[in-house]
Amino acid sequence: QLNLVESGGGLVQSGGSLRLSCAASGMEFSRNAMAWYRQSPGNQRNMVAVISSGGTTTYADSVKGRFTISRDNAKNTVYLQMTGLKPEDTAVYYCNTKYPSPFTSTGVEDYWGQGTQVTVSS
Repeated sequence: QLNLVESGGGLVQSGGSLRLSCAASGMEFSRNAMAWYRQSPGNQRNMVAVISSGGTTTYADSVKGRFTISRDNAKNTVYLQMTGLKPEDTAVYYCNTKYPSPFTSTGVEDYWGQGTQVTVSS
């Protein structure tokens, strides 16, 4: 059974840093792209950063230059290093991976962790 467990969230002052971790199990971690999404109250869940199985990274414009996604395949873990945090970064952050599925309309099934709260005070 695929399982994603996030950790590392918390309360930080504006301009501060946090590192989120996501430990994966029940999957061929090194073969899959991994992503971080975030969702704040009243808003949809949006992609923050993606790292491919080969290490190629993609970022939302709002976090470019401040956030860094990385992975350690030996530890089945993906990280999100966040620096220069702003109050607008406040959200629940979710780890994500996707697998092909014949049972969904998109042909892809999303797997999510339980989320970790990040709160940035001004």
